[in-house]
Amino acid sequence: MSLERLKLSKSTINQAGDRLDCRVDDALHQWLLAVRRHLHRFPELSYEEHRTAAFIRHKLAERGITGHIVGGTGVVADIGPADASGPIVGLRADMDALPIVERTGLPFASDHPGRMHACGHDGHVAMLLGAASLLQRAPRLPGRIRLIFQPAEERGNGALRMIENSVLDGVGAMFAGHIDTHYRTGQITVDPGLICAYADPFTIALRGRAGHAARPHEAADVVVAGAGLVMAIQTLISREVDPNRAEVITIGSFQAGSAHNVIAGEALLKGTIRSTDTATRERTIDGLRRIVGALAGMYAVQAELTFEECLPAVFNDAAATEIARAAAWETAGIDKVISQGPASLGGEDFAFYQQRVPGCLVRFGAAPAGASGPAHSDTFTFDESCLEIGARWLAQVAWRWLLQPGTVNLTGDRSTDGR
Repeated sequence: MSLERLKLSKSTINQAGDRLDCRVDDALHQWLLAVRRHLHRFPELSYEEHRTAAFIRHKLAERGITGHIVGGTGVVADIGPADASGPIVGLRADMDALPIVERTGLPFASDHPGRMHACGHDGHVAMLLGAASLLQRAPRLPGRIRLIFQPAEERGNGALRMIENSVLDGVGAMFAGHIDTHYRTGQITVDPGLICAYADPFTIALRGRAGHAARPHEAADVVVAGAGLVMAIQTLISREVDPNRAEVITIGSFQAGSAHNVIAGEALLKGTIRSTDTATRERTIDGLRRIVGALAGMYAVQAELTFEECLPAVFNDAAATEIARAAAWETAGIDKVISQGPASLGGEDFAFYQQRVPGCLVRFGAAPAGASGPAHSDTFTFDESCLEIGARWLAQVAWRWLLQPGTVNLTGDRSTDGR
């Protein structure tokens, strides 16, 4: 950013007409904590978020806001003037949990065995509810804010279901944030362009010939075949991908066999390819097909490789990012607004919104004071001080976009190619 642009952008955060009262008093702070902890105690998996949706609607009603069920378990609410001709900005929070047995030892740990909020979505919902509370204080809003509480982000397609149910009708831009314990509490990362990778989930079904553990020559062992396949796949990254290109293949599930003395006849492997540009992605997909076919022949088994729908890359619109940055400066202070660095190889279905309207996804630093496992682990937790920061930023970014919606190019390139 040029020095002149930086000075101009800094000056905008001090214009009296642009200011929104985003102070979080003790009552709202305690409310945010209570909301997050309730959601953490009662996590629900993708497309099962019925209790979560009911709780969100109840909390919205406490603030005088009517929430509507959309897409089965999502919740959508509009706040602001009902004038259909005015600008609308969308704010999104994901709300689903993961199939993990929690081992944090928190006093509000999951009461649902085998389910856990291990990615911060409980915090995201609390933040968006907090933002709604702050926006309700404004004597007059310059447009409408659409609150989108989205299910099934972990499935990678919850955003599509919400879009199919018309949540983007009239929306000029979308904004969201994600809790990230890799950054210190108080920091907000804001970056234009590519920030999250493409994600291609895949399944490999192996069919061999079951047999007795003492007579392997009579069988075709899919465990040995699968193990060889897992190891061979790694060479796609180490020997076929340009080392200057970020990419990873992970096998997250390998299921086979049911007894110690039986050679398994069937196996199922599930994984993802995560890429930061389309050319590398396509080459790796072709390479995976080649290796699966070759290894099937080597081990005399049958193999079927199938891909689920690609999760697009998150590509932040430049103009939306400038508004997000100004809101972050107002929220956290200029010295706390940083770059995330290289694009994350994590996937985010916020990308589906960005394929249709300009948008920006930021990260809220939330490194806890004590020990914490990484996201998607059974010991993941975060510093709850980030809740009010996220609530304030969401309110600020919506306010700022409504004041200057023309700065976002509604007909710009929605490409997510990170090259």
